Amino acid sequence: MSTADISVETPDSKPLLSLRGIVKRFGAVEALHGIDLDIWPGEVLALLGDNGAGKSTLVKIIAGAQAPSAGTMTFNGVPVRLFDPRSARDMGIETLYQDLALAENLDVVSNIFLGRERKHRLAGIFPVLARREMREESAVALKRLAIELPLRQAVGELSGGQRQAVAIARAAYWQAKLVIMDEPTAAIGVGEHAAILEMIQSLATSGVAVILITHTMPDVWQVATRLTVLTRGDKALEGKSGELTEDIVVKAMLLGKGAAA
Repeated sequence: MSTADISVETPDSKPLLSLRGIVKRFGAVEALHGIDLDIWPGEVLALLGDNGAGKSTLVKIIAGAQAPSAGTMTFNGVPVRLFDPRSARDMGIETLYQDLALAENLDVVSNIFLGRERKHRLAGIFPVLARREMREESAVALKRLAIELPLRQAVGELSGGQRQAVAIARAAYWQAKLVIMDEPTAAIGVGEHAAILEMIQSLATSGVAVILITHTMPDVWQVATRLTVLTRGDKALEGKSGELTEDIVVKAMLLGKGAAA
């Protein structure tokens, strides 16, 4: 069963993330025009749109990199008032940009714990890295996602798919509630493509919400529960992936709201 076959929204459930009337202005330019968006735990929402549609701006607001000019955001039932990446991460929002923000000169374990290193005190005084503990916990985190990687190998020596796997494992280990993935299959080989989609499904099955930004349409229907299309800063289309066709989605991307009517 694909993630697209799983309905996580129920009449009594509340969304993990709720956006209402999100507006973003850059001087005289309004990039987002009052966007409403909900996402529930355990679903994959495909966020689609052509270049300049507003996807990156919306994601930056959710990820805490930018504050909205107007509108409200609620996460896990709590109104969001601080918009900075650290606050977003503390809430449980992890963002995997295309560059993945990995330290290529460090090994897999160091990247999973990057900025959150475990330490213990030598002789009760001197803080030193708890390397064995981090290595053991990294192995468990990778195993949960059915990932096999050499823990002590520098990330810069790994393939594109393996690097994606490290970033996904890091998000899962730190118990992210929402993972935003920007074109996760854009720069990987055919063999690794299926593995990344399986990891996305695994995250959703474990209850993690995923926002998937992609231009690869087959991926949408393979893993997405729902999809939202943005066009020139407006929400042009939203619906369950099983009830929409690629033709309808492409028309909405090109022509905007009401194009599929």
